[in-house]
Amino acid sequence: MTFLVIIIILALVFDYINGFHDSANSIATIVSTKVLTPFQAVLWAAVFNFAAFFISKYLIGEFKIGNTIAKSVHENFITLEVIFAGLIAAIGWNLLTWWFGIPSSSSHTLLGGFMGAAMAHAGGIAKGGVSVINYAKVIPTFLFIFLAPVIGMLIAYIITVIILNICRKAVPYKAEKWFRRLQLVSSALFSLGHGGNDAQKVMGIIGAAVIFYEVQNGNPGYTTLDSAHRFSHFVEDYWWVPVSSFTAIALGTLSGGWKIVKTMGTRITKVTPLEGVSAETAGAATLYLAEAAGIPVSTTHTITGAIIGVGATKRLSAVRWGVTINLLWAWILTIPVSALFAALVYYLLKLVF
Repeated sequence: MTFLVIIIILALVFDYINGFHDSANSIATIVSTKVLTPFQAVLWAAVFNFAAFFISKYLIGEFKIGNTIAKSVHENFITLEVIFAGLIAAIGWNLLTWWFGIPSSSSHTLLGGFMGAAMAHAGGIAKGGVSVINYAKVIPTFLFIFLAPVIGMLIAYIITVIILNICRKAVPYKAEKWFRRLQLVSSALFSLGHGGNDAQKVMGIIGAAVIFYEVQNGNPGYTTLDSAHRFSHFVEDYWWVPVSSFTAIALGTLSGGWKIVKTMGTRITKVTPLEGVSAETAGAATLYLAEAAGIPVSTTHTITGAIIGVGATKRLSAVRWGVTINLLWAWILTIPVSALFAALVYYLLKLVF
């Protein structure tokens, strides 16, 4: 029981780190356009991060993304040691990328760590460790590493072109005033998507740990259910886990991640209030689409793609492609590096205990 409590605490710590690591996704454009001060922006984003709980629970009616994460590894290969090692790796990679101001994906860090530790538990790739992966859940997530930024980029491009055509005869000063106000709305929409997507990933990890613990201890509420329904039962039985997960990510967002704000808000392309509205709206639309499908996507990838789409409406050279390519390499390396780190942590854990 003590080990389970430690894992839950670690998962919430990761959730908090995820919040301040990814806060830039929600507030970078609204800060760079000076619509809100940095503190006002993180407070605004944190409120809507938590509000996403009510949308997921009462409007959507279920936590699909949490279920996907919990089942990304087959139950036979899940142990508390596996989850612990995955979390340690995910926290380590998140802190490292935050330190260097690299907007990597917290969701893919968590997924990579979980799978890497499970593969180590199964004996490694040489002994068929790849069989631990539930490909029906994982393949869509892998595909959206590339699809999410492309979808965000296309939607942002289309929205920006439409707005520019509608407002081509507008008085620039008045138009900018309106778009500064609208940025509050678009930022709120994106923060809702961020909270709904990322908080559920931690729910999924905690759910996997709790379900393993309950099954191992013969709790009939779990042993009599097939694996497809255990996560739903967990959410009802441990109602405080969703509340804690959404609270932790909101508190993390409130702490801010200023190094990544600089990268997202100024280094990819210079963003105006109009373009901020387009990027955030496009990012929010992509996140809502992914949540409806139960696919855990990266809010970082999504908003980066949207910002690129906005920059491309001016001219392709407006996008700083050197920065963008560096980000792409970070995205590609996140899952394998996290998996290797988690496998190492797992082996060390087994040596000690």
